[in-house]
Amino acid sequence: MLRVISTPVLACCFLFSLLGLSSSSEIESFAPPRNLNELEGFLSSLGIQAAVNTSENPFSKSDATFTHDRVSCVSACTLLEHLLRDVVFLSASMEYKQQQLSYWSSQQAETEPACRALPRSAEEVAITYLVTATFNCKFAVKGGGHAAFGGASSIEDGITIDLQNLESISVNAEKTITQIGTGNRWINVYEYLTPKNLSVIGGRVSDIGGISYFSGRYGWACDGVENYEVRTIHPITIAQRSNHSKIVLANGQIRNTNINTNPDLYWALRGGGNNFGIVTRLDLETFPQGDMLGGVNLYPATANASLFKAYQNFVAEQPQDPDAALLVAFFYSQGEWLSNNNYEYAKPIENPSIFRDFFAIPTVTSTKRITNLTDITAELTTYAPSGFRETYITATFKNDADIQQQIFDIFIEEMDPVKDAIGALPALVMQPISKSVIRNFSKNGGNALGLADVDGPLMRTSLKLLVQVFFLLTRPTVVNLAFMWSDAADDEKIYAATSKVIQRSIDAAKRLGVYNQYIYQNYAAKGQDVFAGYGEANRKRLIEISKKYDPKGVFQKLQPGYFKLGRF
Repeated sequence: MLRVISTPVLACCFLFSLLGLSSSSEIESFAPPRNLNELEGFLSSLGIQAAVNTSENPFSKSDATFTHDRVSCVSACTLLEHLLRDVVFLSASMEYKQQQLSYWSSQQAETEPACRALPRSAEEVAITYLVTATFNCKFAVKGGGHAAFGGASSIEDGITIDLQNLESISVNAEKTITQIGTGNRWINVYEYLTPKNLSVIGGRVSDIGGISYFSGRYGWACDGVENYEVRTIHPITIAQRSNHSKIVLANGQIRNTNINTNPDLYWALRGGGNNFGIVTRLDLETFPQGDMLGGVNLYPATANASLFKAYQNFVAEQPQDPDAALLVAFFYSQGEWLSNNNYEYAKPIENPSIFRDFFAIPTVTSTKRITNLTDITAELTTYAPSGFRETYITATFKNDADIQQQIFDIFIEEMDPVKDAIGALPALVMQPISKSVIRNFSKNGGNALGLADVDGPLMRTSLKLLVQVFFLLTRPTVVNLAFMWSDAADDEKIYAATSKVIQRSIDAAKRLGVYNQYIYQNYAAKGQDVFAGYGEANRKRLIEISKKYDPKGVFQKLQPGYFKLGRF
């Protein structure tokens, strides 16, 4: 749904996914500076008396405008080096090379910007953005860096703005709001909160994520953001709240947005991706949380029929027991198909009744135990190592036993020709989206995802090679296919195989009348039309809000990565 959190953190997701957030109540319709003379004026209004037009930098006398190319971007990088010491790293530096290795997928790491900027504050994010826009240089914003495809939070020949230094964490005196900089990883947040017996709605792996083990009770990560705070370059009056987050807008402004201040932008940020600005801080709903049940049971894939029956029973009961969370995965490893199931329960109960059918199935191994969220998160992260080639693709279905079995059979058949590729790990993940989860999508004015209570439950399915599948309870199910492999020579055949699994699954679901158009952004493939899956009304509303807060379309044109609204 952010390095946490880009979505920081968010599923709705990054859905937020990508730290692209923004806000404002009355946005002035001016664009970023068009040349260095205007840039100097903007910086001056920030209280920064920068020597932009002096003999000390190579761009003095600039009322000229720039066009995007590597030369212009290198020029922007050089000026940023002049303005922000120890923040910008050119491609020849060791720091640049080290940061390129911080991405989850090798496709992202192979995408090489002209320079990388690591701002230390919202103000430095704003300065970096303004200089980048002045030079008409394309850019990317990196939060967790966990997207599968190149260009999502990286940019060829442009400027990558990496938020990793925005890592503050604090809890208010009432212990109801946790403020986090969007450079945090979820594991950092959990390590801070666990000793205090507190938690937030965050991802399930260390670096990113928008679906929480607590989503049955509280919704997805984007639903737990109380406020996005922004600080403005130009004087404006903002209604103050104790909870807020920061975002840098297209004109360089930094403002607050929440249910009372800029509520339209607040709605859009909860699902709208990186189309509105750069989020620099989030204020998150916080609640008491102690030890809990968590762990993984490993089964032979031949137990699939029993697992699917247990899944259906879980789905039927989950609305009455929102403390339970489930993830069912099938994968190929070392010559055999296996099932890897995650079970979490928000209370320290070893055998919750809702899991009884799963726990009755004989296992190969099990790590199920009473522990804490930090420990559970670290365990799940080991199943998603960095440094491999990756692809995701996803679809959503009503929860239905027949389609669940058909998806599994299609997956096994289509993966057979590619399952032995070098370093390959094909996986199919099925996750329920229950009515209790969906009901939380309407709180605080609702989110942009386009799912209502009548849609649930659903199943979400995804392929990651790893492959992931999601089922919404009534049931939508989201299916996500994810594939992990090592050799770029296998790219095209793997992309083709995962696409075929999803398309055949969608065709089967349409025949059964159980297809749902929703596309979960965090698991979507590069070519999938995420916002069409939100419904035409929500897509149009997102576009109108984008026009209001980014009238020149800067975050559509200069930040081309990840999923765009299609304004241009």
